Amino acid sequence: MDLAEPPYARIAARIARRIADGDLRAGDRVPSTRQITAEYGVAMATASKALAALRADGLVRPVPGIGTVVADRARPPRRPDPALAADRVVRTAVAVADREGLGGLTMRRLAAELGVATMSVYRHVTDKDELLLLMMDAVMAENPPPDPPPAGWRAQAEAIARLQWALYRRRPWLAQSMSFTRPVLAPHAMAHTEWTMRALAGLGPAGAFTAAVTLANHVRGTAVNLETEAQAEQDTGLTDDQWLRERMHVLQSVLSTGRFPHMSAYVGAPGSADFSLDTLFEFGLQRLLDGLAPLLD
Repeated sequence: MDLAEPPYARIAARIARRIADGDLRAGDRVPSTRQITAEYGVAMATASKALAALRADGLVRPVPGIGTVVADRARPPRRPDPALAADRVVRTAVAVADREGLGGLTMRRLAAELGVATMSVYRHVTDKDELLLLMMDAVMAENPPPDPPPAGWRAQAEAIARLQWALYRRRPWLAQSMSFTRPVLAPHAMAHTEWTMRALAGLGPAGAFTAAVTLANHVRGTAVNLETEAQAEQDTGLTDDQWLRERMHVLQSVLSTGRFPHMSAYVGAPGSADFSLDTLFEFGLQRLLDGLAPLLD
C-alpha cells in the first residue's frame, strides 16, 4: 500500500515550506498553475488542487489581475516559536494517528491540534512523508529490541516478531506506513533489522538480511489489516465477532450447498470461532521459523 502524499499535496507542501522559510513573503506571487505544470510535470488539474490546498490553509489568496499571492497573515515569524519544538510536532502527530488513523492526519489537522498556523508546522517538517518517517522512528525508539536477548536464535526471532506485533497492535497506523520495497531509513527501525540479523547470523549476511526482512514482512503484512478492522468497527459499531454473528445465516446458507466441504468442516469444528489476526500471526510465525530451522540448527 503506497501511503505517499498525492502529487498536489507534495507540491503544496513545497510551496508552503518556501513561505515558512521566508523565500516567499506576504504579497509575493506564488507559482501559477502553468508554472507548476511545467516545473513538476503534472496535469493542470493537479496544479489547481495544489493552489486550492494552499488557499484552504490560508497561506495564499487570489488577487484579480495579478494571480495568487502569499496571504498577509502567512508572513513567517522572525524566530521559531519555542513552544513548537520538533519533538512536540512528532508526538502530537503520533497521538492524532493513534486516535484517527493516517487518514485523519493531515498537516492542517496537525496544526489545529498544536494550536498554530499550518505554515508553522512546515518550519519543522518538509512534508507528510518526512513527518511519517519521524513518527516511525519515534515509536521504534520507544520499543527497542530486548536487551539482553533471550538464548537461541529461535527465541530471539520470536521475541522481535512479538515485540513488533504488539507495537502494531497498539498503533495500527504504523503497519500502513512501513514499506519493504522502499525501506524506512529511520535509525531506530533499522536497529530492529540489525538485531534480527545478529540473531540469524548463521545464514550469512545476505541470508540473514533476507530472513530478517521476511520475518518483519510477515508481521507487518498481517498487521496491515488492523487499521482497516479498527475503522470498520468505528464505522459500524460492531466488533468482528458481532459482525460475523449477524451474517452467520448467510455463511451457513452458502456452506449448505455442499460446494465447500472443507470450509464447512472447519466452521463446525471446536475452536473455529476463536480465529483472529493473532491466530494468523502466530501460525505464520511458527511455520516461518520451522522453515529456517534446517538452515540454522
